Amino acid sequence: MKTIACIIADDEPIARQILEGYIKEIPYLKITASCKNAFEVMEVLQREEIDLLFLDINMPKLSGLSLLKTLRQKPSVIITTAYPEYAVEGFELEVVDYLLKPFSLERFLQAVMKVRKKDTALLQATVAPAEQTDPVLFIKSDKKIIRLPMNTIRYVEAYGNYIKIYAPQMLLTAQTLTEFLEKLPSQYLRVHKSFVVNFDYLKLIDGNQIVLQDDTKLSIGKSYRKKVLKYIESC
Repeated sequence: MKTIACIIADDEPIARQILEGYIKEIPYLKITASCKNAFEVMEVLQREEIDLLFLDINMPKLSGLSLLKTLRQKPSVIITTAYPEYAVEGFELEVVDYLLKPFSLERFLQAVMKVRKKDTALLQATVAPAEQTDPVLFIKSDKKIIRLPMNTIRYVEAYGNYIKIYAPQMLLTAQTLTEFLEKLPSQYLRVHKSFVVNFDYLKLIDGNQIVLQDDTKLSIGKSYRKKVLKYIESC
């Protein structure tokens, strides 16, 4: 679980102590700094990577909202204040939540969970484009070069100096089963001297037979059985 580095910004010592106590109750929160004013916050942001700022509005010299307006890049922000009238302006500045003092640990946790959901959504948005690009193979078969999405391969069968690739269509290509297996990720497992199986298509194992989702049945070689069972136990 990712640790969330936090700053507290509040000019009231008691308010800072309450927030420090709440943060210590939540294992994935870490206090990086507890600041009395906006200028201390800016100094911390310049030297540390901060994920979350608990920000009071009414602070001396520079208010919390004024601080937000000066920051080009800011962490997630939860406002902690006794003044409800600034809520609209706070949300216009894209704060995650607005806690009115005094607030309970339960209400505090609800606000923190919003930050975690926001961070998860950003991570998924970053990862998604790579995940959407399925790996492909280019197979030479019948004097053609065929683009084959790797995840469509159900199993591969040795055929002398050739292999048969069973995907949406059966392709015959000149290479050995061992050579082809080196190009495949871990869910492709050799289960017999003649067969490599994509375990994403596994339906069940019946004795010494693998049954695929389309009810194709393939034998498990005696010397491969331990490896097959070990793979299944690790999933």
